[in-house]
Amino acid sequence: MATFRKRKNGWNVQIRRSGSPSLSKTFSLKSDAQIWAREIELKLERGDIPLSSKSSSQNLGDILSRYQTDVTSKKRGAEPESFRIGKILRHPICSINLSKLTSKDMAEYRDGRLEEVCPASVVMELMLVSHAIDIARKEWGICIPKNVMKNINKPTIGRGRDRRLECGEETQLLLSCSQSENHWLLPLVIIAVETGMRRGELLGLTWNDIYFNNMIARLGMTKNGTPRDVPLSPKAIKTLKSLPHEITGQVFPLTPIALRGLWRRACKRAGIEDLRFHDLRHEATSRFFERGLNVMEVAAITGHKDLRMLQRYTHLRAEDLAKKLG
Repeated sequence: MATFRKRKNGWNVQIRRSGSPSLSKTFSLKSDAQIWAREIELKLERGDIPLSSKSSSQNLGDILSRYQTDVTSKKRGAEPESFRIGKILRHPICSINLSKLTSKDMAEYRDGRLEEVCPASVVMELMLVSHAIDIARKEWGICIPKNVMKNINKPTIGRGRDRRLECGEETQLLLSCSQSENHWLLPLVIIAVETGMRRGELLGLTWNDIYFNNMIARLGMTKNGTPRDVPLSPKAIKTLKSLPHEITGQVFPLTPIALRGLWRRACKRAGIEDLRFHDLRHEATSRFFERGLNVMEVAAITGHKDLRMLQRYTHLRAEDLAKKLG
């Protein structure tokens, strides 16, 4: 921020910003001082003024660690994003000084990660790094020459998963869940298939959100930030009424980490491969369409704001469509 002081010989302007050298100049007219100050501040924003030694001692890891504390911790999706940042922090690229970090470094990071994880995961990591750098430049006063991520081509993301429960898998899965040491797993899976709710929505569900008379579950906090009412089928109602009430008020008192382990073991017992818990949402959404619901009706249940996103969930079975045509 620029500071203006009246001197005997004119107007002195001084610009101080964390991570950049202190700049000062004197002008006869205050208007000239103001013009110069605006030009310098614009250059600082663009990163055209070299970093000071203090700023150049910081590396990408320092930026990401602060971002994790100041920004990620305040997000609803803090847990998965924090996990993702942890992965990046363990990579050697985080030890590179900000003044020496180049687009080539990030391109090599991208290519290396593509050999380990899917393109969608790499894109999320690159976007995370880019946003952290932008926040550091614009809000933390750290003078970074430029956001090197702007010149990086992001991997092309293929079609979304279309994994559905194959013939016999639902029976196998439910039987395996009934054999779990945790009695919450089976009803959780049943409700997931019946409602199409996301994992976070299910684990955040409380008994105050359940309206048996209206046959709905009222979700106040969703991924897209918009509350919605989810209709409950007779099977979902029956399952919910059979559950004991925990003192916490949660319908399913499980943590995401606990569910991850329970799900992995259940699939292994059932002999089912490549099935993720989120695939149950895909299965439920596809079934909604197969039951004859239109796009707007399904969107109202699932909470999709972009109707185009529903295209990846509507992998309808050809035999079911043939029955409608017949």
